[in-house]
Amino acid sequence: MEHDHEDNIRRLKTIEGHIRGIQRMLEEDKYCIDIIRQIQAVQSALNKVSAKILDGHLNTCLLNAVQGDDPAERQRVLNEITEVFDTANRS
Repeated sequence: MEHDHEDNIRRLKTIEGHIRGIQRMLEEDKYCIDIIRQIQAVQSALNKVSAKILDGHLNTCLLNAVQGDDPAERQRVLNEITEVFDTANRS
């Protein structure tokens, strides 16, 4: 699991650099469509990080809760997953 965090941190640092690049593009009054394409690339990269984190959560926290003996904990974790998807669909 530690390896996954390192990979996600590396990806986020790369994204951070891209965001700084977008800021420079705006400061330099670059072509709007080029800026939008860069923003879309950052959004896609963030979605990939989010998907990797969700996959890790589903394969650890969710499985532990589903296989556990605490019905309240199972329901809590399932509600969290539902909330994440509801929030994503509202965006």
